[in-house]
Amino acid sequence: MNDAGREYHKPVRRSSEQMERLFGAHDPAEAARAAHATAAALLSRVRADPDAATVDRLVEFTRDHGIDDIAELWSQATAHSLPGALWRLYLLQLMVHDDPATAALVYERGRVEITSADPVIAGAPVPAGPDELVALADRILRGVFEGDFAVALERAASFCRVQASGATHLADDYERTEPERATAFTRRALRLSTFANDLSACAALWRMDALS
Repeated sequence: MNDAGREYHKPVRRSSEQMERLFGAHDPAEAARAAHATAAALLSRVRADPDAATVDRLVEFTRDHGIDDIAELWSQATAHSLPGALWRLYLLQLMVHDDPATAALVYERGRVEITSADPVIAGAPVPAGPDELVALADRILRGVFEGDFAVALERAASFCRVQASGATHLADDYERTEPERATAFTRRALRLSTFANDLSACAALWRMDALS
C-alpha cells in the first residue's frame, strides 16, 4: 500500500496466499488489470441504474465494513486512475467515520484559516460538527454514483484541502507543547494535501475521458 493511504486503511485480514488465489497478486500486471476492471464495473453498474436504495446500501456497506478485498486491489493502483480515485474517496469516508470528532476539529480549523473557495466547494455547513462531517463524507461518496463524477472528485479534493489546512495549523499549535501530536497532524496534512492534488488531477482526466 502507498504511504498516502496507510493512516486511514482498515486492515484486510486475508493472508497473502489467499489474495494470490483470489486475484493473482503475485503478478502485478494481473492485479492491475483486476483493479481497473473492478473499479470500472462497480462505477458503471451503479451509475447505469442509480436507484437510491442501491446507492444507500453501497454507501452504508463501505461505511460499516470497508471494502476489503477490492480495496486491497485499488490500493495498489496509480494515483491518477479510476481505481486510485475510488480508493482515495473510500479512505476519506473511513477517515471521517472512524474519528468524526477529530475530522470536525480539523475541518473547522481549516475552514477558518483557508483563504480559497474550498469550504464552499466541499459543501459542509457552518459550523460543521462530527455529525455534519459524517453526512458530508457520505454525500460526496453518493455523488460518485449519482451525479457528475468529476464534481464529486472536486468536492473531495476541496474537502481534503480544508482538512490539510486545519491539520497544518493544529500542528503549529502543538509544536512546542505536544511535539508527537504535532507530528501526527503534520503527517495528516501531507497525506490530505497529496490526496487533494490526486483527486483534482483525476477530475480533469475524467472530463477528458482519460481516466481509466
